[in-house]
Amino acid sequence: MVYRSISTLNKSIIKCKKCPRLTSYIKEISQKKVKRFKDQKYWGKPLPGFGDTNAKILIVGLAPAAHGGNRTGRMFTGDSSGDWVAKVLYENGFATKPVSSHRTDGFCLINAYITAVIRCAPPENKPLNIELENCSDYLKNEFLILKNLEIIICLGRIAFTNICRILGIKGQKFSHGHVFKHKTKFIICSYHPSRQNTQTGRLTWTQWNSIFVKAKQLVS
Repeated sequence: MVYRSISTLNKSIIKCKKCPRLTSYIKEISQKKVKRFKDQKYWGKPLPGFGDTNAKILIVGLAPAAHGGNRTGRMFTGDSSGDWVAKVLYENGFATKPVSSHRTDGFCLINAYITAVIRCAPPENKPLNIELENCSDYLKNEFLILKNLEIIICLGRIAFTNICRILGIKGQKFSHGHVFKHKTKFIICSYHPSRQNTQTGRLTWTQWNSIFVKAKQLVS
């Protein structure tokens, strides 16, 4: 299905129940919660992308975090990965604030849009291939609607692999900092800013910041 606007697309995403496993999981997480968020009401629905609809930069993550986006209602919001994303975007002029805590906190993106290859938090952060396929139509529509895109930043190997599949990119391999041009767009690869990467030193702040410095240099 082809959508004419981001608002129409996002309404469809929020109502989506294509994947029974994911629908069941995010509902369960939203009811059980974790102790530190036991008094908060979880979003508990598929998450749409967000940001500047005239953006030249698209940031593509894996999926909402179970107690991050699935709780707050906005991608990369309310968890450690979101802290890294908000801070680096603010420091490079792509956001209005250095912290993203909740969807009503006034955090706004400048010339950037954030999305993901999966719109529901998957168990153990491991989506099934059929779930990735079910969600791919939403990403395809974002490519069509966001007409000013020049740069796509892929956060992690799964995001990169799915972007390549959707755009028909062949012969490219994922590695942090790898940059190449596909038709009219630059693709930038980055490790995902997950705790698994940031707390082990696999992804340092300098390495992370360099991705967005590069994006700023490439954008017209």
